[in-house]
Amino acid sequence: MKGVLLVNLGSPDSPTPKDVKKYLGEFLMDERVIDVPKWARTLLVKGIILNTRPKVSAKAYSKIWWEEGSPLIVLSERLENKLNKEVEVPTALAMRYGSMTIKKGLQKLVDQGVDEVLIIPLYPQFAMATTETILELSKELRDQFFPNLNLSNLPPFYNDTDYIKVLSSTIKASLDGKTYEHLLFSYHGIPERHIRKSDITKSHCKIDKSCCITPSEAHKYCYKHQCLEVTRLVGKELGLEESTYSTSFQSRLGFDPWLRPYTDRTIERLGKEGTKSMAIATPAFVSDCLETLEEIAMEGEEIFHEVGGKNFITIPCLNDDPAWVSLLAKWIKEWTSQ
Repeated sequence: MKGVLLVNLGSPDSPTPKDVKKYLGEFLMDERVIDVPKWARTLLVKGIILNTRPKVSAKAYSKIWWEEGSPLIVLSERLENKLNKEVEVPTALAMRYGSMTIKKGLQKLVDQGVDEVLIIPLYPQFAMATTETILELSKELRDQFFPNLNLSNLPPFYNDTDYIKVLSSTIKASLDGKTYEHLLFSYHGIPERHIRKSDITKSHCKIDKSCCITPSEAHKYCYKHQCLEVTRLVGKELGLEESTYSTSFQSRLGFDPWLRPYTDRTIERLGKEGTKSMAIATPAFVSDCLETLEEIAMEGEEIFHEVGGKNFITIPCLNDDPAWVSLLAKWIKEWTSQ
């Protein structure tokens, strides 16, 4: 029997420094998130980051925490619950980090008689620190605990025609009746070295202004190209003039070069250049979370106002939007009919 496992990033169990520290420890010790030798990663994470960051992050989580719990978890659960009513196969939800483990999700499906699982990483674009780490851990768990389980996965859907239409429609609906001068597409940042490591040609990705728009097999695993494609395709779908929208990258960590331009500096620049009204979408995420609700909707708006901006519009993620649920159901039905 077939079944589906949705996998999102994860969340601390509570917005307390203790739970945030536990969550960050698991997240940042992942070799595909901080991809340096284990001794260096251990020194950086356990020796430095976990001694300072949990308190700061706990305050941020406290600002966005809902009565029902973590917004990311709650929204993901709503999505899975709605999806479960749309498809005829068992579904389950898991997180890459935190207490809602992939192992628990697979076990839930196995307990229902499932022997073939479609893993759906809830990320439109491929990245080492998102899609790859989910799929690799799923294989390791299968080999260790579920040897008779067959796994397959939904590939990145960043350029899927139906996905672009759904995303564009939600953005358009959020902006309906509102006036803005610039629409910024902000994606989660990653270190530039992740782009080079994911380059299957070992020569194409140069992190310049040309490689992402020059056709290459490398684009299959190039996060930056896939982000830029989402922006381009949505801009085309909505009929936007090129001067009225742009792309940036948020949430950088450490001192290594990360993908540019940076979102916070872009917001600041737009305000200083005289933009009074801007809108911002976050298409690297399908569910609203700390990075969208606090970093963008709170910190981003504060930056914009400090430099003279007036109207800051944050566009919600797809979350449990009916059209998004229907699209996921369509992909699952196509898989089950194979």
